[in-house]
This record gives sequence, structure tokens and C-alpha cells, in this order.
Amino acid sequence: MAAGAISARQGQILASSRRWSGTPEIYFAKPIDNSRLVKVADSGRARERRQFTVALAVLFLLVMGYGWQHLSAIEYGYRIEALNAQRNSLAETNRALRLEEASLRDPERIDTLARQMGLQTPVAGQVVRIEPSDKDLGGPVMARASDVAVISTP
Repeated sequence: MAAGAISARQGQILASSRRWSGTPEIYFAKPIDNSRLVKVADSGRARERRQFTVALAVLFLLVMGYGWQHLSAIEYGYRIEALNAQRNSLAETNRALRLEEASLRDPERIDTLARQMGLQTPVAGQVVRIEPSDKDLGGPVMARASDVAVISTP
């Protein structure tokens, strides 16, 4: 392959020499030793480099702040949707439980179950209703033995 490359190069030189009738140009590789050179510090260029670095850092912080804010907004949107779904599920469960409570508190159902268990309707004076006083609104009520009437069965 090296021989092919050399012959191709020679063909190019011959083709270019046919067009140009002057002296051929010859290039020599000259090694340059720069080890003794000393670089002079350029304070203006260093200042420009610092300004550019600070500008890039500020731009980076702004872009990252925007990205963080945007991703947080998306995350909060997902959280809101999850909480709305949970609230709707709990509302549906609450509605079902209220419906079940209403069906269980039905007096006809309770009366039917009581009769199936062998219970009878109370006679007059057998049921004592405890009414809360004004100071006992919503609080616990103590039973009193003096208000309770005992009825014996014949």
C-alpha cells in the first residue's frame, strides 16, 4: 500500500508540474524547541476568562433553577391527582357506608330481626328514655336507679 501511495503522489506531482512551469516547492520538517520560552501572564485575558466563567455559572444556575421548578410543578400535579383520586375513593366509600348504616338502622328490619330472635314489643312503662339536660349536651349520661322501674313477668 505504501508503494501505491508513493506512486500516486508522484503522479500528482507530475500532473501539477505539467501545469506549472516554475521551480518546484520543497518543504523541510524543522523541529522547534520551545522549552526555553516563558509565557507572559495576560491579566486582561484572565479577567475575561473569569467573567466568562461567572456568566456561564450564572446561566447554568438559572437553567437548573428553571428545570427544578418545572419538574417540581409536574411532581406536584401528580401528587394533586393522586390525592384527588384518593379523596374520591374515600367519598365513595363514605357514601357506601352511610347507605349501609341507613339500611341497618331501618326500624322495620330491626323489628323483624327482634321477632326472629323471640323478642316482644315492650309494654308501657318498660322503656325509659333518658333525656339530656341543658348542661349535658352531647356528654355521657349516668343512669339512675330511682328512675328505672322493674317489671316482673307473670
